[in-house]
Amino acid sequence: MENFDTQVRRRSDADSRFMDCNGFRVHYKQYGSGNAPVIMLLHGSFLSIRSWRDVMKPLSEDATVVAFDRPAFGLTSRPVPSRHNEARYSPEAQSDLVVSILKQLGHEKAVLVGNSTGGTLAMLTALRYPERVQGMVLAGPMIYSGYATSEVPSPVKPFMKALTPVFSRVMKLLITRLYDRNIRGFWHEKHRLDDDTLRAFREDLMIGDWSRGFWELFLETHHLHLDERMGTLSLPSLVITGEHDLTVKTEESVRLSRQLPGARLEVIPGCAHLPQEERPEEFVIAVRRFLRECCRND
Repeated sequence: MENFDTQVRRRSDADSRFMDCNGFRVHYKQYGSGNAPVIMLLHGSFLSIRSWRDVMKPLSEDATVVAFDRPAFGLTSRPVPSRHNEARYSPEAQSDLVVSILKQLGHEKAVLVGNSTGGTLAMLTALRYPERVQGMVLAGPMIYSGYATSEVPSPVKPFMKALTPVFSRVMKLLITRLYDRNIRGFWHEKHRLDDDTLRAFREDLMIGDWSRGFWELFLETHHLHLDERMGTLSLPSLVITGEHDLTVKTEESVRLSRQLPGARLEVIPGCAHLPQEERPEEFVIAVRRFLRECCRND
């Protein structure tokens, strides 16, 4: 079997770039002139930078666009945390990584565009680094459910860590068996997700010791209480939801748009959890309109 580095080289695109940041070898892409506004795209769990394939270049006509593979996904490395490296998979460490990538690329701040758990991380980053976030676009974000509210109980965590080889193998078996069905469940018109794209997403995830990286991510999951904290935010925000989203129910996004200060709501018809994939043109139009409002004074 090919090792991780060989698989990454084989799967890299001509526009793939890599940087060493916060203990990870991060796979990213950047499009645009290098001028403001800067958009950073944060994909959801089980996906990769590929989730933005139809919107990155159109958005770069109006902005600098940065997208990267989050830890445990895509072509970004999956080091095991230890005393000898700084790689960490917690939500807070991922939010630190967002800011560190921006700094390393020479960008002071960005509009964070996050889908699903990427939306969770966008809001967490805005709460922790408000000076670095110019605005947020949250597409089907997990704020009231899922990743933002899940938690590995502290009393059982040492036990689970001690049995990491067993649990990571079980998780690998479950994800492998259920992957295709779960990803198709993100779509409303499931026939629009062709087999080649689904296979590519699966191969993006299942590189090297991928289940160990995902297990580390899972172990660091904890309740973020974002719903209790977001009232302190005072930045332009757009909440996007597919009218048929069953993963993060449309009603949750509507609720978020009402409770997040200054937020606006965009409901995109004919799609579910991944509007940037099912309805990329409508997604780009919505984001461009938001950028004109959000960044007109900058």
